[in-house]
Amino acid sequence: MPPPSVSPGDSTMPVQRVKSVGNTQALTSQVGIIRLLELLFACVTFSLVVHRGGWDGRNGDWCMFCWCFCFAVTLLVLVVEFAGLQHRIPVSWRNFPITFAMYASLMCLSASVIYPVTYIQNSGVRGQVKDYHIAATVFSCLTCLAYMAEVTLTRAKPGEVTGYMATTPGLLKVVETFVACIIFVFISDPVSYDRQEALKWCLAVYCICFILSLVVIVLCIGECTGWLPCAFNKFLSGYTLLAVLMYATATIIWPIYKFDRKQGGQPNRPSYCQNQSFCDWDKLVAIAVLTAINLLVYLADLVYSARLIFIQA
Repeated sequence: MPPPSVSPGDSTMPVQRVKSVGNTQALTSQVGIIRLLELLFACVTFSLVVHRGGWDGRNGDWCMFCWCFCFAVTLLVLVVEFAGLQHRIPVSWRNFPITFAMYASLMCLSASVIYPVTYIQNSGVRGQVKDYHIAATVFSCLTCLAYMAEVTLTRAKPGEVTGYMATTPGLLKVVETFVACIIFVFISDPVSYDRQEALKWCLAVYCICFILSLVVIVLCIGECTGWLPCAFNKFLSGYTLLAVLMYATATIIWPIYKFDRKQGGQPNRPSYCQNQSFCDWDKLVAIAVLTAINLLVYLADLVYSARLIFIQA
């Protein structure tokens, strides 16, 4: 093909248009900008901790894992959406990003509480190191707020056709599993359920409800809800009602066997806890409180599931 002709008196040269590669809207939309802020805040947080803050011990390891994991997965989400690879990923893209954002907000929230309690309140450090601790805590809180903003923007609106995990019951499933994981940590260190059969029932409640909630999340992300032998909405209603009843029993049983002297419990904070900010007895109280919280979450889940009109596209 001959090149385009240009008249001697015409100084205009042919312009070659270059197509942009990638979906720039993934970076310039509201959600895209928030995800960029998540990357920035998380990166600044763990950079401050690595530089001078320090993160020794299990609490520090958990905080560092939260920030690094959230940064890595958020970067992966941005790359996938920028490259337009959503349909090539073997997960439901209507469910995965908001599920991760909800988990990330809870993980960063826990890190924003654990890090300052461990490394500011109880470490006794002074000077520049403490300033780095405070700065890391501030950016961790900003990271948490950014993920919460993403959840708010991407959650299902009334009448909108979307994935189940973007609805209120779907987000409550994430809270249920996260709270159960915290209970597992407290109940196993030290082991506090092996003396009475009633306490073993409480552990069974936590495990069964956690597994069922996790199965629902996995089925939604993998778009495998059709594998169930019954209708998905009937399965949700039945399992949520069962979870409410089971958690109601655990909410009553755990305080009785741990804080009632007639059942061998300890109603008051022991003297050996005076020099500890969070002792074994405090963990028992935390389990009781978290059990009650998860009961309320499951109850809200049951109410919303009964009212939800879910349209599967």
